[in-house]
Amino acid sequence: MINFKAFNGTVTTIDDFSIGQNNEAGCYKLIAVENGNGTLVNFVVAPTTYFVDHIMVAVGDKITGFYDANALVPLIYPPQFRALVIAKDTPYQNVKVSFFNSQLESSDGALRLNISSHTKILLENGQAFTGSIANRNLIVTYGATTRSIPAQTTPNKVIVLC
Repeated sequence: MINFKAFNGTVTTIDDFSIGQNNEAGCYKLIAVENGNGTLVNFVVAPTTYFVDHIMVAVGDKITGFYDANALVPLIYPPQFRALVIAKDTPYQNVKVSFFNSQLESSDGALRLNISSHTKILLENGQAFTGSIANRNLIVTYGATTRSIPAQTTPNKVIVLC
């Protein structure tokens, strides 16, 4: 199971990243992110990395990168994680990437979803998802939450990671 973790900060550089000899130049990127407290992280962005709302990222943007904390990483500084999902920070929009159980509660117990008829439920390719979203890895975009534990929200959009 994927253990989603997030790192938030400002993009400081974007460079091409070579992973082999198979003429893949330009297909992979290395995005350096600094969190404002001096902590740096490099995200390896593959063609399969999902960008929330299909945004274009530029130097100076504030982003959140989500990665698998259980994945193997090289022992280098700054740490280098394979980005699974990247979201550009947007006012009034929060993004959560997690496994949601049968009660639609995130794996860290911090967020519970209340799905409404206005919630868009999509696949990564933008097509409608018609199955159950319970017990799946989800990208959730939402606004306000309750102050309860776990916080509850009615999401604007749910993207199912198949």
